[in-house]
Amino acid sequence: MKELKRYLDSRIGEFSFYFEDLKSGYTYGFHHKKQMDAAESIMLPIAIALMKEVEDKSLSLEDKVTIGDDEKYDSYCGIMKYLNSREFTLNELLIAITVQSDLTASNKIIEILGFEKINMHLKSMGLKNTVINSKLGENGNNLSTAYELSKCFSILYREEYLNKKNSKLLIELLTNSQFRNKIPFYLPIDSWSSIANKAGHKENVEIDSSLLNIKKGDFVFTVMTKNLPSNVYGITIISRLAKMMWDIIDSNWR
Repeated sequence: MKELKRYLDSRIGEFSFYFEDLKSGYTYGFHHKKQMDAAESIMLPIAIALMKEVEDKSLSLEDKVTIGDDEKYDSYCGIMKYLNSREFTLNELLIAITVQSDLTASNKIIEILGFEKINMHLKSMGLKNTVINSKLGENGNNLSTAYELSKCFSILYREEYLNKKNSKLLIELLTNSQFRNKIPFYLPIDSWSSIANKAGHKENVEIDSSLLNIKKGDFVFTVMTKNLPSNVYGITIISRLAKMMWDIIDSNWR
């Protein structure tokens, strides 16, 4: 995995990444505990917090909330800004944030749960350096680390915070993510159905976090970037880094 660090050493910007073999326990990281802007990737722990509230019966996925036109966020992703104002179930909001990274849906969930409760769940998950400071698309940064975004996926994989049913539900939804232009991009197309990921994007910031359940084993891999010359530059770096990671697994793991 040292090849990944050498590659990043020659790139422009700030980077962190974390890799873990969930079966053997092998890990490799680079600045993986450094707090960085998580952008939409913060929806991963938000989704876990929401499902914990559902699991504890404080909420139901069938609960309905109204989203008005004044609550819709005009962003590069998501469908809710195009829909007429109406009642949506929490299940619909959950699908919107996991599959589409919909800002309108995520901000409604943040409003329902509240910052204090979400951050309480983050601490309960052992995420010491992950914090929700603001709604998405607004001023302020929501922070995490490559290690802790990866830990969110390992928590789902090991069913450590949610029960089996809810852990599998989130993994299934994230496996259907519509954002496959970073970690999955250069990987074999027949592996995509075995890769769950949650991407993030802001100006000169690109992130992707993933869980890979593939023939060679089960792995988590997260890359965070900032201060990039351009977003395309960051997308290219993450996708190439993921291909390097894949080739190392393919050659060296049995």
